[in-house]
Amino acid sequence: MKNSATPDVAGLYIHIPFCRARCGYCDFYSVTSLFRIPDFLAALMKEMDMYSRKFSIFDTVYIGGGTPSLLGVQQLGDIFQKIKNIFVLPPNTEITIEANPADLDISFLKALRDMDVSRLNIGIQSFDRQILAFLERRHTADQAVYAIETARSAGFDNIGLDLIYGVPRQDMASWLDTLSMAVSFHPEHLSCYQLTLDADTSLGIRRQKGDFSLPGDDLQYDFFMKTAGILKDAGYIHYEVSNFAGGAKFCSRHNQKYWNHTPCLGLGPGAHSFLKGQRWWNYGSLEKYIAEIEAGKQPVQAMESLTMEQLQLEALCLGLRTKKGINFSQFAERYNYDLAVQKENVLKRLQDEGLVAIRNGCLRPTLSGLAIADSLSLI
Repeated sequence: MKNSATPDVAGLYIHIPFCRARCGYCDFYSVTSLFRIPDFLAALMKEMDMYSRKFSIFDTVYIGGGTPSLLGVQQLGDIFQKIKNIFVLPPNTEITIEANPADLDISFLKALRDMDVSRLNIGIQSFDRQILAFLERRHTADQAVYAIETARSAGFDNIGLDLIYGVPRQDMASWLDTLSMAVSFHPEHLSCYQLTLDADTSLGIRRQKGDFSLPGDDLQYDFFMKTAGILKDAGYIHYEVSNFAGGAKFCSRHNQKYWNHTPCLGLGPGAHSFLKGQRWWNYGSLEKYIAEIEAGKQPVQAMESLTMEQLQLEALCLGLRTKKGINFSQFAERYNYDLAVQKENVLKRLQDEGLVAIRNGCLRPTLSGLAIADSLSLI
């Protein structure tokens, strides 16, 4: 499975920490007060300057959040112009922005195209009114449909849709209706996530109080397997546990960098970076982030140097979540660990159980293996 990403060229992630309203399941850092947007943007520009000598070239740029689409056209334009002024972006750079359907209209979307945004990721989550209400989304199903259709009209030919399944009181019929509706728009990419709830989110708190329970393992497995089967029949590549692409060229190049230990620079509150075995992350506080930068400091909360053993474990966990899997010889060369020899007995058992396949020197999860990928990686 190939695409045009350069293996060791870094990816750039920018976290926009603002939302008009916070969804009940979201545990990403964000604030709902928007008055400090100008201060954040000024700090972001300075943070880019701080890394201009450490990083020079990116072939993927991902603007996430939060809700990047609530920024104005001029504000987003200033961000992209700054990126292009101090970093090198090759002609084939994948530039992605996340968007809430309620924010999208034709003029905004055309402006994004003029900024060379090549990939639009729309947070649909569901086309079911009751599910959207439960998840505390601020858009309607009609707005979701309008957003997709308008994005096509604006010239986007690489659209990703995010969907969530395993929502309390969501039956299989409701989920399949949402999935069918999504497929009818022929998006180039689909992310289908099983709902998980952090204890600190509003829905997580309600769950702990006993307001509802999440579907059991058997039903979650059914959701996963039916989703995989339907999207396979529709022509999608199931290239990662939750991600499906309508062809190899539409696999998210940026996300694959995280899975491959490729260098990545994360800017903005709470953003994570990785380079040469080191990982660091910014303060998950807008106020602290701005204050540190205004004081002339990088807003880094903490940093760690990963041991070879930690890198091995991460590579194993991430590799077993992907269709590509793990190439034994490349793994041994990069991480100084021969999986085929060291885990021979375990791998034989997993093969017998139908959870992995070994062909042409590669270890790959089967569909059943992908369904339990988090457990599979504990080998």
